[in-house]
Amino acid sequence: MTSHFFASVCQPDEQAQHDAYARQMQLTKPEGSLGILEEIVVRLAGMQATANPKIEKPWISVFAADHGIAGEGVSAYPQVVTQEMVKNFCNGGAAINVLANFAKADFEVIDVGVINDLAPLPHLVSARIAAGTENFLHQTAMSQEQMLQALQIGADAVDRAKNSNADLFICGEMGIGNTTAATAIAAVLSGKPVSELVGEGTGISFRQKKQKAEFIEQAIIKHQAQLTSPLRVLQILGGFEIAAMTGAYLRGAQIGMPMVVDGLIASVAAWVADFIARNDQLANCDSIEKMMELGKYSIPETLFCTCGSLPRITEWCFFAHQSAEPAHEMILEALGGTPLLQFEMRLGEASGAALVIPLLQQACALHNQMATFDSAGVSNAD
Repeated sequence: MTSHFFASVCQPDEQAQHDAYARQMQLTKPEGSLGILEEIVVRLAGMQATANPKIEKPWISVFAADHGIAGEGVSAYPQVVTQEMVKNFCNGGAAINVLANFAKADFEVIDVGVINDLAPLPHLVSARIAAGTENFLHQTAMSQEQMLQALQIGADAVDRAKNSNADLFICGEMGIGNTTAATAIAAVLSGKPVSELVGEGTGISFRQKKQKAEFIEQAIIKHQAQLTSPLRVLQILGGFEIAAMTGAYLRGAQIGMPMVVDGLIASVAAWVADFIARNDQLANCDSIEKMMELGKYSIPETLFCTCGSLPRITEWCFFAHQSAEPAHEMILEALGGTPLLQFEMRLGEASGAALVIPLLQQACALHNQMATFDSAGVSNAD
């Protein structure tokens, strides 16, 4: 594996933030009257190291993979829908396609582990690790090597975006059963009862929801002795696409790429990435085995654990929305993230994050194009 797994997260440029804030104070409006839009543009200034930030080339990567746990009937949809939706993405027919086109974003779908190999298709990057994960109710979802492969695939997507001069990165997911995997990870990391975190996912019945919670509880009990660190939890209960998003968030924060985090599943990946990045041991890490145990002594009391003083990946993230899934509010609180939208969405695909692109662009336009009090000859407040 490449050495960048052990790299530290960048710090945003404080001088650029200061300069952007100073400009905000001179624009022809009362101080703070544009609310969170002002905060957005000051944060973007720090991320882009300029007092005049802009978003001109957004990039969206959707990671797709199947889950062994789907065989337990935890979704309202059959597992074949994963590959059918990948084809739909590639043919431009999904919600994320409409939103990506509207935002003029570069778009790709990455097959990290769909059961059937679908290549070649337009916009499809084939990076298949296996034909889906194993059923974590009975065994570990993936091997350590497979999880590290997935982390690398996510990091590669961010590097691809950077090399294409992207100035905003968004990742999404597709995988029948992945709300079950994400909720299982959230339950272990938070120590909260599974029953408080399980949601409707794709629209399951009350009976399926109850069974889903029971399956997660059984899996946690079965693997309890191995669930010793965030990366071990990801390996044992996660999915290839969740691990890929984790790698993407880590890499984005290391190279200073502004990112927008989507809903529950994306936020779980960001949470795991944040646990790793902010751990003081990472700076002195010299092996994959040591990295796998970062945060080992924080499980399961990790909900608000700082786990060190290194910069957090959240310095580089905007949080698009708060999902209708019950676990999402808790994860956002743990990440210190304020959702920009409250639309009760639970689609995934990066759809909520894509909705935010025009909002960020308009915040930049207001900041860069409004007149100042001096240039407009308008009197400022005393």
